[in-house]
Amino acid sequence: MTEKGKVGECLMANDTLDKTRELQRKLYLAAKRSPSRRFHALYDKVHRRDLLQRGWDEVRRNRGAPGVDGVTIDDIEQRGVEGFLDGLAAELRDGTYRPLPVRRVTIPKPQGGERHLGVPALRDRVVQAAARAVLEPVFEADFLDCSFGFRPGRSAHQALEVIRTEVNRGRVWVVDADIASFFDEIRWDVLDAALRERISDRRMLKLLKGWLTAGVLADGSLLHPEAGTPQGGVISPLMANVVLHRLDRAWQQHHERLGVMIRFADDLVLLCPTEERARAALVALTTILAELGLALNEAKTTVVDLREQGEGFIFLGFHHRRVRSRKGRWFCARWPSDRAVHKARETIRAHTDRRWLLLPVEDVVTRLNRFLAGWGAYFRQGNSTRVFHDLDRFTRERVARFISHKHGHRGNGYGFIVLAEHDYLGLHRLVGSVVTAGSRTAAR
Repeated sequence: MTEKGKVGECLMANDTLDKTRELQRKLYLAAKRSPSRRFHALYDKVHRRDLLQRGWDEVRRNRGAPGVDGVTIDDIEQRGVEGFLDGLAAELRDGTYRPLPVRRVTIPKPQGGERHLGVPALRDRVVQAAARAVLEPVFEADFLDCSFGFRPGRSAHQALEVIRTEVNRGRVWVVDADIASFFDEIRWDVLDAALRERISDRRMLKLLKGWLTAGVLADGSLLHPEAGTPQGGVISPLMANVVLHRLDRAWQQHHERLGVMIRFADDLVLLCPTEERARAALVALTTILAELGLALNEAKTTVVDLREQGEGFIFLGFHHRRVRSRKGRWFCARWPSDRAVHKARETIRAHTDRRWLLLPVEDVVTRLNRFLAGWGAYFRQGNSTRVFHDLDRFTRERVARFISHKHGHRGNGYGFIVLAEHDYLGLHRLVGSVVTAGSRTAAR
């Protein structure tokens, strides 16, 4: 593509974003002004060309796998994106659009068991992205501050900061809750009732239901579940928040005195000042979830007393625990959980495996740096200095061993010499100006 073409594409993309953001702003303000308003004209916005273009840009940027039809991003680009989007718009306008079943992918859970992911076809992901762009501002007007997951302008780090602040204020009894098989167990009638609080557009409701009932292709068999929303679909996180907003609302209205709720999608903790309130909070949470057709995983739901030496809990990849500073003051510290560190080590091993010996060292280190930079950016906002030091040392040992094998030498000694010769590669280091004020006095 010529420089002129790149500039034109950039300007067109910015113009598309400006138009969709203006629409989202209007929808949000309308919903915010009228908390009881039900929107009756939303479907016609989904097939707007700028929204479908935005949906395509998002899907292409994420570079996901193909769905049941086997169509890839490269296939669509070769056939022509314009024609692809025009065809989708026409199907949506005349009512002939039909979603395809999702392709089931099963991955192992770190703590045991399996997790089912649903991979929609690319065409369905584009439409879902356009629908989410329309629906998100309407429901964002209602969502509460205790919810942090998959919401614009909110992040895991914000949720973690609330935990640190509330524990330091004395909420040292924690209900570490786990909702059992949440995405698989969402009841469609509960989801439909939650959606109808804000949507009266029958075509939009039919579109959303179509994605739920399209079926799941697993091992060559077409399954038709009667509950759940495929984890992995573009629209699924928003649907999860729409359902669990009812939990947030019930907690705020009736149980907020028991403790502070922090929720990231289906992961949540309750921070309480006393054991009595923590036990009562667990009962209240169980009751609310039962009304939504959900249940807690009893084996993974615990009540933690942070006053006890060594007691802690894991949330959003961090281990949280109260520790004593050098001045004798207790504060809430956090660092990467053992599971997160184990997974990082496995990834580093994979990036420095012998099967990559034919690649230039520069390419191996570049790929490794991308992972280390992302991992460090997430976990640096904590008391992670010791973990970072250990992982840095492990990384350098793995790279040294890789270089040693590449040069045909055994042992690490020569490898470290070779690594020194390759210092210009700029191996990413996790340790640096990456610690908070409390890190230097934390246990880790």
